[in-house]
Amino acid sequence: MDSGRYAHDERQRLAELMLETGPDAPTLCEGWTTKDLAAHIVVREGRPDAAVGIVVPLMSGWTDRVQNATASISYPELVRKVRTGPPTLSFFAIPGMDGLGNLIEFVVHHEDVRRGQPDWSEREIPTELADELWGRLRRMARLFYRRVPVGVTLVRTDGRGGQVVARKADPMVTLRGSALELMLRSYGRRAVHVEVTGDPDAIEQFEGADLGI
Repeated sequence: MDSGRYAHDERQRLAELMLETGPDAPTLCEGWTTKDLAAHIVVREGRPDAAVGIVVPLMSGWTDRVQNATASISYPELVRKVRTGPPTLSFFAIPGMDGLGNLIEFVVHHEDVRRGQPDWSEREIPTELADELWGRLRRMARLFYRRVPVGVTLVRTDGRGGQVVARKADPMVTLRGSALELMLRSYGRRAVHVEVTGDPDAIEQFEGADLGI
């Protein structure tokens, strides 16, 4: 699959939607407007000194300061930076890295903006893209669900189907949904169409757990 092409397409669709919704529209990223999300993307791709705080809590204060400063740029310019992609010397500008490092980023953030609006609906995506998302989710599942206090099995209901045990434990809950919906839920998003079945107490524990990397 040409994951770079799909990453590019999702980037462009996200940029268009950001312009359509405006800078103050809500997103699924708690506390972030579309302008905040655009600033996050620009910092992640263009400021490696600050982007490290996205995954290293001790650096999060510096990341927040840089991101807030970036958010002071005019909204059309921020969206332009999102649309045109990483600067030449960025890690993400290395050939092949857009598809490897940005595909899920832009799929998820595209949905963050789409589903931040009250009239959102589940989106159909190409089978090839859904298969790629499912393949990556299968490889990352244990990392996503490592902090959940119950067992978790993911069952894909679209395309080729399939399932993966994300966490082995008793009792077990089962999540059923399309590859895209399961990916979004694994990143901690709640505005998804995913069926959760199992013992009621286990479901309650699952729903109260923190998900995502």
